[in-house]
Formats: sequence, structure tokens, C-alpha cells
Amino acid sequence: MPSAASHDTASHDTIVAATRHWLTRAVIGLNLCPFAKAVHVKQQIRYAVSDATDMEGVLTDLEAELHTLTATDPAILDTTLLILPHALADFLDYNDCLFFADRMLKQLRVAGDVQIASFHPDYQFEGSAADDIENYTNRAPYPILHLLREASIERAVDAFPDAADIYERNQETLRKMGLKGWQDWMSRPSDD
Repeated sequence: MPSAASHDTASHDTIVAATRHWLTRAVIGLNLCPFAKAVHVKQQIRYAVSDATDMEGVLTDLEAELHTLTATDPAILDTTLLILPHALADFLDYNDCLFFADRMLKQLRVAGDVQIASFHPDYQFEGSAADDIENYTNRAPYPILHLLREASIERAVDAFPDAADIYERNQETLRKMGLKGWQDWMSRPSDD
């Protein structure tokens, strides 16, 4: 009989595999973020799976991951995906957590050094309908807090002169694909 630890490792591996698939198929494969490929290829992404089941646990794990990210050389660890498979399944609860997460950046004095990008299975932009395809630009298999170094973002923006247009370009890409096209695209194996 497998131990609880091996079960946790297996489930963490499955969660990371699903997240990597989303990253390589959607984010990199559709070029939703032109900056993601470089850190992926250089293996500078940390996939941290949280066992938290509530906001308090998520914030505890977030604090630990912020310390890990800021204490590690960017050449080794450039960005962290804090994956929350057991917490914040409700998008409104997730949004509430983002408020406290941003407050934590200020309290830890890393605001300006680190920012948080948000991804959720039910992501919905303000003013959009729940089933609008544009929401899929920020939909991931699990709730995710993406911790990004500001210096890396600045370098990437300098290298990508049309960075301000990414949002609109991504929405147009998904409009052209439609929901069926998205589902077909995501059902294929990664090239990774």
C-alpha cells in the first residue's frame, strides 16, 4: 500500500504536469505571454504546489514563496507559479485573496520588486460574461498566483516594444479560435 507521502508526491506531480501542459500549450504555444518561453527553456520557473485549503494557508504559503523567490539568484529562479489546487475554487474568494496578497507584498517590502499575476479556472474579466472566450487568456487548470520579478518584466518589455498590445492581441487570438478551437488546442499533447 502506498504511503500518504507517495500519494501526495504523485498528486503534486499530476498537478504540476497539468500546469506545465497549460503553460506550454496556452501561454507559450499561443504566445499569450511572449516572455514565458525564455524562463521555461532555461528552467527558471518554480512550480510550488500548495496544500492549503483556505485563504490563511494560501497566504502562509505565499509568504514562504516570496521569501524563496527574493532570496534566490534570478539566474536560477526567475519566477514562481504558486498552484492552489485545494483552495480558492470560487473566483470571488480568489479575488479577495489577491487583495491580501498585494498587501503582503507591501508588508514584506517587496512591492516594486515582485508582482503577482492571477490565473484561475473561472477567471472573468470585469465587464465580461462568464462564458466570453477572452477570459481564457487567464484561465488555468488551478488557481495560481504567479510571482514575477519586476526587473525581469522590465527587461522583457524593453525587448518586446509592443508589450502594451499583448492584452488586445491575446483576446483577438482567442476570439479567432473560439471555444471549440481552444478546447481542441488544449486537448493536444505539449511539444515540451
